[in-house]
Amino acid sequence: MTIERSKRPVAASRLAKAARLLLDASNLCAIATVAADGGAYINTAYFAWSPELNLVWLSEPRAKHSQNVRAGTVAIAVYDSNQSWGKPDRGIQLFGSAWEAEAASTADAETVYANRFPDYRRRGLGSYRLYIFHPSRLKLFDERELGAGRFVIARVDDKGGLTWDRTEVYRSEP
Repeated sequence: MTIERSKRPVAASRLAKAARLLLDASNLCAIATVAADGGAYINTAYFAWSPELNLVWLSEPRAKHSQNVRAGTVAIAVYDSNQSWGKPDRGIQLFGSAWEAEAASTADAETVYANRFPDYRRRGLGSYRLYIFHPSRLKLFDERELGAGRFVIARVDDKGGLTWDRTEVYRSEP
């Protein structure tokens, strides 16, 4: 297998459309964190997302991944788990930072979360808190939209705007 770089940029509007469709494809995400001692950890959570591409999830502050969020960088993967091997695939990976929502941001985070999950209720969730993740970059993989074996990497600004960075094309060797 070889990995080539394509010099052909992908338009911001096309990136945004693909990212939003991929974020809508699943209600669950995998949150990868690293503990202060360097140990990796992953957790699955229901998530919602805002127009600024902030992802919001609900978690117990004493959970390992919640503790790790305070320690540094976070990566999140979202994909449709109903895909079939050998068929066109799709998914999105996001890299950035996360934090526990504080008083000023809790109302906005709750609105985002409740819009996706209308049955969400603060009542009965005990010490659970909302967490907000903002990506600094993302990696799109959508074979129907972007082509077979193409991973498109983009930078994300504070308002959720996307700027193409590079495209990696994976090719099978004959």
